[in-house]
Amino acid sequence: MQKIRLGIVGYGNLGRGVQFAAAQNKDMDVVAVFTRRDPDSVRTVLPVKVERIEDMKQYVGKIDVMILCGGSATDLPEQSVQAVKLFNTVDSFDTHANIPAYFEKLDAAAKESGNIGAMSIGWDPGLFSLARIYFGSALAEGSTYTFWGKGVSQGHSDAIRRVKGVKDARQYTVPVQSALDRVRAGENPQLTTREKHTRECYVVAEEGADLARIEREIKEMPNYFADYDTTVHFISEEELQRDHSGIPHGGFVLRSGKSMKGNNFLMEFSLKLDSNPEFTSSVLVAYARAVYRLHAEGKKGAVTAFDIAPKYLSPLSEEEQRSQLL
Repeated sequence: MQKIRLGIVGYGNLGRGVQFAAAQNKDMDVVAVFTRRDPDSVRTVLPVKVERIEDMKQYVGKIDVMILCGGSATDLPEQSVQAVKLFNTVDSFDTHANIPAYFEKLDAAAKESGNIGAMSIGWDPGLFSLARIYFGSALAEGSTYTFWGKGVSQGHSDAIRRVKGVKDARQYTVPVQSALDRVRAGENPQLTTREKHTRECYVVAEEGADLARIEREIKEMPNYFADYDTTVHFISEEELQRDHSGIPHGGFVLRSGKSMKGNNFLMEFSLKLDSNPEFTSSVLVAYARAVYRLHAEGKKGAVTAFDIAPKYLSPLSEEEQRSQLL
């Protein structure tokens, strides 16, 4: 079997997860990891060559799909365009408001190079996006709802850690159960941001820090906490490591509606994840397989989960898919 040769750009939680996920797929092989750090300082979870990110160009023709594992704020907007000039790529860009502009920029670079750039791949955006489009198409009259959590928001946790006097922190996004129950009951409620989710913050403060000021700054932080009912718990560093060291997440996509005859319908897709980055990595690897197959057919340009037929994701042949899954 000819294996799909993967590269990994960035080696944090997501990059490590990609290496684990690839090892579970018999048709995958990770060729190299590329990092901005000193390669000698990077310890990989499985043996693999580690290179400087500037040396990617030396691997043209040796890597089929490059999986980009950087952050959406600053890493991916720059790295994706540079990488897709050399390789087919998959990334997990998740700044929803910036997706249209990101797509246009990536699409132009990918078409110029003749490669494919699969973008915004993961569970949201990604699998949840597919649920929203499938559900909305199948049930024309209705309302779609997305609830996230209970899970750790890495971006919100980082925002808390930037508050003066905070040593470490974890922030959980928590669905409001009463709102979720109303949707499942078929009420089709109009829900505000505050009515759908709460925020729970577990904060380790520096010795002597002003706890009241820290709590106030967190709760009033625009774009992060100001629009939510937010609870701040001050705990010890030992408690944080003991009780909040994992990165769980998940959530629900629901669509509720009625037929013309008044019959009720509820569609629901849910995820419960012990590790957000490890699950996201598994999705990235499946889409790397799809990109490899599509490129062999002559496809080029930027693509999202909406553009890729399910058959390209599976390690099964099309005949096996029809006999086992259809």
